[in-house]
Amino acid sequence: MSLQLPRVVETYFEISNGGDASRLAACFCADATVIDENRTHLGIEAIEAWHDGVQQAFTYRVEPLEASRENGRLTVTARVVGNFPGSPVNLVHVFMLQEGRISSLEIAP
Repeated sequence: MSLQLPRVVETYFEISNGGDASRLAACFCADATVIDENRTHLGIEAIEAWHDGVQQAFTYRVEPLEASRENGRLTVTARVVGNFPGSPVNLVHVFMLQEGRISSLEIAP
């Protein structure tokens, strides 16, 4: 990746692009939340189920384009291209990090 992102965020995007999904749990805090498509997924088990469901439903690639930090948030705009309605699309990923892990992630257009 050409952007300077924290290692855990780089790993998250690598996994999103078909990398080893068994590493996903190590990216998130035990009580982390992911909000995607207006649905909240709380905890590692729910986050893994969400990720597995997306990976099974669609084939896609995520390319981080730009990143900014403000008020403890890391906002990454990424281009997502795949076999889903509306592709390609730029999505905003808002990460909150805690002790080297993702404590929350919100994905929105």
